[in-house]
Amino acid sequence: MGKLTLDIAVEKHRLAAPFRISGYVFENADVVVVTLRSGPHRGRGEASGVYYTGDDVAHMVATLEEYRSRIEDGPSREELRSLMPAGGARNAVDCALWELEADQAGVPVWTLAGIQSPQRVVTTFTLGADDPEVMVEGARKYAQARSLKLKLTGELEMDCERVRQVRAARPDTWIGVDGNQGFTIDQLDRLVSVLVDARVSLLEQPLRRGHEADLEGYRSAIPIAADESVLTLEDVAGLAGRFDIVNIKLDKCGGLTEGLLMAREAKGLGLGVMVGNMTGTSLAMAPGFILAQLCDLVDLDGPIFLAQDRVPGVVYDEGLVWCGDDVWGPQDGVTT
Repeated sequence: MGKLTLDIAVEKHRLAAPFRISGYVFENADVVVVTLRSGPHRGRGEASGVYYTGDDVAHMVATLEEYRSRIEDGPSREELRSLMPAGGARNAVDCALWELEADQAGVPVWTLAGIQSPQRVVTTFTLGADDPEVMVEGARKYAQARSLKLKLTGELEMDCERVRQVRAARPDTWIGVDGNQGFTIDQLDRLVSVLVDARVSLLEQPLRRGHEADLEGYRSAIPIAADESVLTLEDVAGLAGRFDIVNIKLDKCGGLTEGLLMAREAKGLGLGVMVGNMTGTSLAMAPGFILAQLCDLVDLDGPIFLAQDRVPGVVYDEGLVWCGDDVWGPQDGVTT
């Protein structure tokens, strides 16, 4: 790769409205943008970090400064996996290396990833946890959505009512729910019974990280996805027998390079694969869109919560998401 120049920028993107999940409320998308330059070529990567591990903007910037000289030495993407710890800082650098390599070669990033012809994919549209009536209003607002994901809080009876009312409002839409670690194992039978009645197709991360063993031998009538319980490639093997689906987020695992490895490992173990996102702009969704081409489920709706996204940005149409190389790719563009 040769010597590189590293630029670090911190950005605050206002959300259109506060977004609530179990135990946390987001009001802004605070992100770090890394730009790597080599002569006339450049590559960018955006990261939000992982709020529940303490990987915030300050931590990401400190990590980037700690590794600045080694990043500017121009490591390969595979070398970067050994050089830096997983997390938002490495994600931003890894994604910048992907775009830089694409810019140098004059080809789309998806070509470098071995994807011949990327396709628009169905994405979930997420409803933050709120009063059931407010969530119903949001579900109706997402008229184009083919797939909805409901954030739950662990307030069991309230969560059940949220699910029932949204299902009544959107009878023909695929629905999944995200527990965001809000439940305990003794609540699952009751929760799953209501989810089955409401024709919910996915239960994501019901239990707290560290309690994965509680799911050993638990038989759920609907698939259970691991999110907080899986951060990196190292965690994937331990999910078998406890979870059915792996939710890969690039901020957790440290970049598209690791994310692609995780997807292939999960498939080899017979697990389903999902790509998700933390908050962020289209620049953060673009690498996830590459990974989405290998996934069974896609949750790349982060930019719809922003008061204003980047331009150009990802395109949402008829419940599908598309990201062209004008968002993330060679500076001169290529035919898409």
